[in-house]
Amino acid sequence: MHRFISLRPSALPVWGPLSVVLGLLCWPSVQAQTYPNKPIKLIVGFAPGGAADYVARTINAPLSQALGQTIIIENKPGSGSSLAAEQVARSKPDGYTLLIASPSSISVNPAMNSKLGYRPSDFQPITKITSSPLVIAVNPTTGISSVKELIAKAKQEPGALNYASSGNGSAPHLAASLFSQIADVKMTHIPFRGGSLAIQSVIAGDTQLTFGTPPSVLPMVQAGRLRGIGTSTYERSPLAPNLPGMREAGLPDYAIDFWYGLFFPAGTPQVAVQTVFDAAQSVLNQPSVKAALAREGTDASMSTSTAQFVKFLVEDEKFWVKLVKTTETTAE
Repeated sequence: MHRFISLRPSALPVWGPLSVVLGLLCWPSVQAQTYPNKPIKLIVGFAPGGAADYVARTINAPLSQALGQTIIIENKPGSGSSLAAEQVARSKPDGYTLLIASPSSISVNPAMNSKLGYRPSDFQPITKITSSPLVIAVNPTTGISSVKELIAKAKQEPGALNYASSGNGSAPHLAASLFSQIADVKMTHIPFRGGSLAIQSVIAGDTQLTFGTPPSVLPMVQAGRLRGIGTSTYERSPLAPNLPGMREAGLPDYAIDFWYGLFFPAGTPQVAVQTVFDAAQSVLNQPSVKAALAREGTDASMSTSTAQFVKFLVEDEKFWVKLVKTTETTAE
């Protein structure tokens, strides 16, 4: 659950009227028995090694098997995942180009930049597939071992701490911006083209900390190359039980999490939408897939239906758009 305080009301969500989005489900369909009859591309908006890439590769083989067709993963990093989103938005809506996306692509980037080459309504939501907290991790040489120590150091040296993220407007970026606002500290944002590149910068000492996605951060914490000091959830997360949540860490007014979902271009036939939804549900219910995701700090989290995912997005967008406005995040 997203949780923060003292945020002023914002503009209406840019996703558009719910009735318009739900109307996308009623486009003419192709014959069910003919879909899919060729490989499907799955576009990832970040470089290999990050959370989106890990989730995509975890579900790739079982989803290919469930659909009876090869799924080809294509990494297209850049502009906070906007390049990938724009590619999919402009693709033929025939069911053969998928996007794995987080709130960055769907809600945040359009809220930050009105000149983007796509809008949220250019996508047909299929289902949410995962959700997870973020992990606050520091380079061990900083001497920081807790959230309270992080806040104290940031107050002592305003702007001296550099935090790495997977891109401007990404969940790690906004999570750190909200943290800075609530803790009343100033830190410097250093964006990268993906989570793995951001993590490597912290390991190298070029930046000092990150609010990273669990698949990017936890292996490095477990290897001793980074020091985890907390998760972005209010309470401890079972996905990272050794790290305190924000209440325990001393910042109880702060909590944030994020998700990944699957999307088609708007206008994709309903038979393709339902086929991929059903296949994803069967895959994410497999114990081996759940276990693989959990090992990296990510929960399998399915929508109950495509319509339910659409309704979720309408409400979720309000949170992210408000966060962009209250933290004064802009397209740098």
